[in-house]
Amino acid sequence: MHTGLEDRARDYPRLARYFAERAEGGVGLMVTGGMAPTRRGWLAPFASSMLSPRQLPRHRLVTDAVHNADGRICMQILHAGRYGYHPLVVSSSAIKSPISPFKPRALNARGVEREIRGFVRATRLAREAGYDGVEIMGSEGYLINQFTAPHVNDRDDEWGGTTAKRYRIAEEIVARCREAAGRDFILIYRLSMLDLLPDGNRWDEIVEQARAVERAGASIINTGIGWHEARIPTIATMVPRAAFSWVTRKLMGQVGVPLVATNRINTPEVAEKILADGDADMVSMARPLLADPEFVAKAAAGTPQRINTCIACNQACLDHTFKGRTASCLVNPRACAETRLNYEQAATSRRIAVVGAGPAGLACATVAAGRGHDVTLFDQAPDIGGQFNMAKRIPGKEEFYETLRYFANLLDESGVSVRLNTRARAEDLLRFDECVMATGVTPRIPAIEGINHPSVVSYTDVLQGRVPVGASVAIIGAGGIGFDVAEFLSHDREHPASSTSPEAFAADWGIDMNLEAQGGVRSIPQQPAPPAREIYLLQRKDSKPGKDLGKTTGWIHRLNLKRRGIESLNGVEYRRIDDRGLHIRVDQEDRLLEVDHVVICAGQLSSRSLADELTEQGREPHLIGGARLAGELDAKRAIREGSELGASL
Repeated sequence: MHTGLEDRARDYPRLARYFAERAEGGVGLMVTGGMAPTRRGWLAPFASSMLSPRQLPRHRLVTDAVHNADGRICMQILHAGRYGYHPLVVSSSAIKSPISPFKPRALNARGVEREIRGFVRATRLAREAGYDGVEIMGSEGYLINQFTAPHVNDRDDEWGGTTAKRYRIAEEIVARCREAAGRDFILIYRLSMLDLLPDGNRWDEIVEQARAVERAGASIINTGIGWHEARIPTIATMVPRAAFSWVTRKLMGQVGVPLVATNRINTPEVAEKILADGDADMVSMARPLLADPEFVAKAAAGTPQRINTCIACNQACLDHTFKGRTASCLVNPRACAETRLNYEQAATSRRIAVVGAGPAGLACATVAAGRGHDVTLFDQAPDIGGQFNMAKRIPGKEEFYETLRYFANLLDESGVSVRLNTRARAEDLLRFDECVMATGVTPRIPAIEGINHPSVVSYTDVLQGRVPVGASVAIIGAGGIGFDVAEFLSHDREHPASSTSPEAFAADWGIDMNLEAQGGVRSIPQQPAPPAREIYLLQRKDSKPGKDLGKTTGWIHRLNLKRRGIESLNGVEYRRIDDRGLHIRVDQEDRLLEVDHVVICAGQLSSRSLADELTEQGREPHLIGGARLAGELDAKRAIREGSELGASL
């Protein structure tokens, strides 16, 4: 998994510590982020690569750290092809990618040979750097995949025109890399088993390619699912756990080397079931090991409840990567910051009060208590979790239950004194050495005529089930909360089966589980069930609704609501709310939305009244999370701030 630490020589000590912690945590074999074998194969200018012996010392920092922790590590060789963000991009054909502004140059026969030699050189250098093997990236729409699939390859020479000629480049690369590395070197080939494109490979072609790379010398075949440009989600939180292990199972028995299942495998139970059911010989996890480097050790110790489970939100990992930032993890801000954020034992134990058991308060309380402080956590609610208790109710976000389970166990393990159903008072907090305000936010109420009409409800009322919502709804505010509420209200009571059932998910998104269709997708996806309600999603801004949602998941939310018939309007002027409904003005025209309810999702305000009381009494509390800065359920920032404060107190 690419973290961003691979791109700069100065970050390799951090990368070494990152991998070492996961080796110490019991991971059997790790694979680095992709290293370009040539400059034309860069993901971005001067990004991660293995081009020259001059780069070996930085890589040896990583391999030495892993081996000292009794681990094993392979270097991934990834040629971006037309997915590169630079003017040197090349591909099988001169067909521009929808996710890069640069049109590639089609490689001629000499050019193909030059890029193959780059893979061989990178393999030889990886061995010199101390890696235990390499993984050759032949999936996800990168260069090799651009040759093997007709989606890009329109050649009619020795590198295209027939199935065997299209995958010849994979066969050549694997064979020559095996020859260069010797037999005692792991060689993983990541095979695109499901392109999820209408003009991707047929299943018989995928089987042929798998057999060819096995003959060429691959030790292991890893599963690749979907091209980056495919419009079907493959790893986001609304994708069911182990949603694609059936693909790997279909190849079992067709080759003799071990097969690896991937994508949305985030608990030991899910991983074990894949192995027990014969879906694969091995399982691969990336983001779950960002979330908890001790995942394997905790599973081996029989304490899976202690695992900090990946919720597949993508907010701090993939979203960061695609923005050119170092990856991290929403539920574990130490990920990729192992040398910077440490929870060392405190020199002196102090009495600390944390008010608010939402994500910021939970993180601060558990980190501080784990360092030896005497921590008391207050919350007026009957349960821990704060706004997580609303987020977990959104269809496709059920993984938040796991985060709450993790924190509940960690509170007990770290010895935090938890006072629920308790409204903390300023005079009670004065006896503590430190006071932390994690009191969160309150919904902002916009100034609209008729805002106090009985039909107007807050998103908190809706998501906590305090009000029955009618058959037609207008949602004011099309940010992350507005989209969540729209998703929630578009279903009737129960979450959709597609968020927990691979079969229902495949049907909903047009995936052919029989793999009879080319690329594994039906030309016309099954239409989703009509929404439980008539829903309007509105915003004042002229920009596209959902524009500020996560880079790697926002398109899924927008597409999903569009497919479900939810009407989105931007540039809306709210005139008034009365017995007839919501009166608005859009594009210089007045319009009446005759709705039963108007749900307000118009942002939040920091809840600071208790903090202000403490300040008036001469105590300056620490503010974290929403109490410091109101945001749209920004759990990533809340947990990071709570963890950093807990580490510094």
